[in-house]
Amino acid sequence: MTAGTERDTARRVAVIGAGAGGVCAAKHMIAAGFDVTVYEAGSNIGGLWVYDNDNGRSQAYRNLSIISSRRFTRFSDFDFDDRTPRFPTHRDMARYLDSYARHFGVAERIRFRTPVAQVKPAFDPASEPPRWVVTTRDGEQAEFDAVLVATGHLNEPNHVPQLQAFGGEYRHSSSYRFADDLVGKRVCVVGVGNSGVDIASDVCSVAARTVLVARSGVVIQPKVLFGIAFSDIAISLRRRWIPAWLRNRMIKAVVYTAHGDLNRLGIRPPKGRTHPTLSESIVADIEYNRVAVKPGITSIDGRKVTFADGSSEEFDVLFGATGYVVSLPFIPPDVVPVQGNHVDLYKRIFSPDWPGLCFVGMLNPLSTLNRIFEEQSRLIALHLAGDVSLPSREVMRADIDAKNQRSAAIYTESPRHEMEEPDFGYMEELHALASGRPRGTRRRLGAPPMREAYEALTRRSGPPAGAS
Repeated sequence: MTAGTERDTARRVAVIGAGAGGVCAAKHMIAAGFDVTVYEAGSNIGGLWVYDNDNGRSQAYRNLSIISSRRFTRFSDFDFDDRTPRFPTHRDMARYLDSYARHFGVAERIRFRTPVAQVKPAFDPASEPPRWVVTTRDGEQAEFDAVLVATGHLNEPNHVPQLQAFGGEYRHSSSYRFADDLVGKRVCVVGVGNSGVDIASDVCSVAARTVLVARSGVVIQPKVLFGIAFSDIAISLRRRWIPAWLRNRMIKAVVYTAHGDLNRLGIRPPKGRTHPTLSESIVADIEYNRVAVKPGITSIDGRKVTFADGSSEEFDVLFGATGYVVSLPFIPPDVVPVQGNHVDLYKRIFSPDWPGLCFVGMLNPLSTLNRIFEEQSRLIALHLAGDVSLPSREVMRADIDAKNQRSAAIYTESPRHEMEEPDFGYMEELHALASGRPRGTRRRLGAPPMREAYEALTRRSGPPAGAS
């Protein structure tokens, strides 16, 4: 398909999901002049940040606050309102996203309580321009020139059969809301990601016993160090002129300054690179014996859990903080097959086989997603408008394979790392594709290669939420 053909025909765009990625994508499509329809299964804007969202995909618990500072969580052209704390709560995030959508004219494009049942191509990709049929759950159909899937990858809980065999009350961490119903109970939390440590810290003040199972090595970083948000420190160190080995050593030194050697508490370091966990309280909870740490589970017999160190205990409730699996039930698997726990997409965005099918947020970066949503959405808008062309299917496939191999070689083997991306390097890839310049070439005299990516992550402009 030629750029001119795309410019003439790609006018109607469907966006699936009104969470952060969806409203950001819709905002950029509207600004580019497309006729946009947003499909949202629930009644609210904000996706997983909406507490008890009636779309059935909320994972927000009562005491949830985000792990990155508001400085690096906001979109570049719209700030949080003045009452928002440095680490916004889920309520702050939902309010912010709602204000963002209303400010940029996205809200009136959203069809609430309209779940999508199927997204299906109605064209031959070898010879015809893209036409996509979106079918809602009530049977209504509409045709679009492009579909942007913004449902994310945190929508299907990963239930581990071994944990489901627990004889007491088994719950996935996504169902946790508050600790009120756990007073005096013996609680086991399996998993040391952000949700797992948050739940352990939340319930330990009321539970009779709280055990955190660290099945694999993990890096636990503080949320605040010396009065500075740790996310701000980490992002400030991600510059091209700081070698990766030096940056990693600096971050490790800073973490050691805050926590010391966590081996003494039963927290083992990872064997390879891994997605870090941020918590302001879990290390203190472990230090003061409010939370006990155990290695992996070897067996479960009724309510009795036996651990890898040979010890065993009985529990009343077991939480599986075991992550999520990628699920795209509304797209036929012969159109977009799920490979393991990821989808093969060019630059984590574009289907290499089906023009006009794009994804926003189908990745797991080290820092905040919102700025990456912006960069993805800008690139999609440029492509659909005909200003950026994609390479051949063969080139895209080769790029996807190389990216998968790199992730497998660098990161600890686990489902969550199949979509892991180094944020600045990834944003530089998107800038290179958007500008037509090879990755790593200088954008202007004297500027480091990643200057634009860094500025995209740190720039501030635009009104605060609630401004007219």
